[in-house]
Amino acid sequence: MAETEAKTAVTEGKASLKNEKVGKVVSTKMQKTIVVEVSRRVPHPLYKRIIGKRKKFYAHDEEGTAKLGDVVRIVECRPLSKLKRWRLMDVVRRAPQVGAQPKDLDVKV
Repeated sequence: MAETEAKTAVTEGKASLKNEKVGKVVSTKMQKTIVVEVSRRVPHPLYKRIIGKRKKFYAHDEEGTAKLGDVVRIVECRPLSKLKRWRLMDVVRRAPQVGAQPKDLDVKV
């Protein structure tokens, strides 16, 4: 009896071990889907120079809260479509939205 209680306590105490990534939203043109670009800096295997690598992930955004340029956190989930295996967790930082149009500023374009 004590063993089963200890096992359940250990499994309940664990946080979810799902993979999380932080990246920038580069596209919101699809319905309930965003494209997130995750950048990382790694040393080159042979030359040891630091290089930047980027990868795009398709993430599910049910409410459509993420906007273009936002920094978001995505979490791994079950496959939702052919390419979508991630879900939007939260928006880390909002992108600055420019509200002024050229016609409002009396600038000839």
